[in-house]
Amino acid sequence: MKYMLLVCGDDTADASGMAPVEPWVEELGERGARLHGHRLALPAEAVTVRVRGGEVLRTDGPFAETKEYVAGFDVLECDSLEEAVEAAAAHPVAAIGAMEVRPFWPMGDEDDAEGAIRALDTELTAAFHARDLDRALACYTPDAAVFHLAHGEERQGLAAHREALRELFASVAGPVTREVLDLRVQVDESVGFAHALVRLTAARTDGTALDETLRVTTGYRDTGLRRLITHEHAVSVKGA
Repeated sequence: MKYMLLVCGDDTADASGMAPVEPWVEELGERGARLHGHRLALPAEAVTVRVRGGEVLRTDGPFAETKEYVAGFDVLECDSLEEAVEAAAAHPVAAIGAMEVRPFWPMGDEDDAEGAIRALDTELTAAFHARDLDRALACYTPDAAVFHLAHGEERQGLAAHREALRELFASVAGPVTREVLDLRVQVDESVGFAHALVRLTAARTDGTALDETLRVTTGYRDTGLRRLITHEHAVSVKGA
């Protein structure tokens, strides 16, 4: 289960004797318990936003006047709350401030990050099978960085990718079979990466056969509503 660890500092505490945080980060990272984290700027650099009666009210500084403040955060993956509390107690700031440990809100299968990426890949396969250009491009962000190297020819950018797919779909007489031979996914709350071998087969209108295997590295971004491809790098695999 995932836990948010809020690192709460105290601006009245003497931090000169505090142990360094790096060993704690390295130790939890090596055992896979710390997924992500970062320090935050001081409260003086915060901006608090409220909306009252349709009017946006902006206040410089934190939302609460207190000597304690959130200095950073860490996302932990632990088997239990007790394990997360044990990790929080080992954080050096716990000796001079406080650590708030809070479970992430439980998510259903439809919100599973890796599942969302695999579902998007399935949608891309279906778009190829239907030779539906708009459906295929809907799997990408508008600013996606796309780089393909095939048969000694290089193409870059989403516009070039659109034209290449248009030509591909126009050159075949029937469905394009997109077979994902090996899909490995690494993902967190906001971004994800996948590595795969993708084989494309189809019957061309000139009577020849399309049979191409690509080694594809794909980056995904959570757009708020769904995960989309924001980076794609594909290279033909010779002799496949």
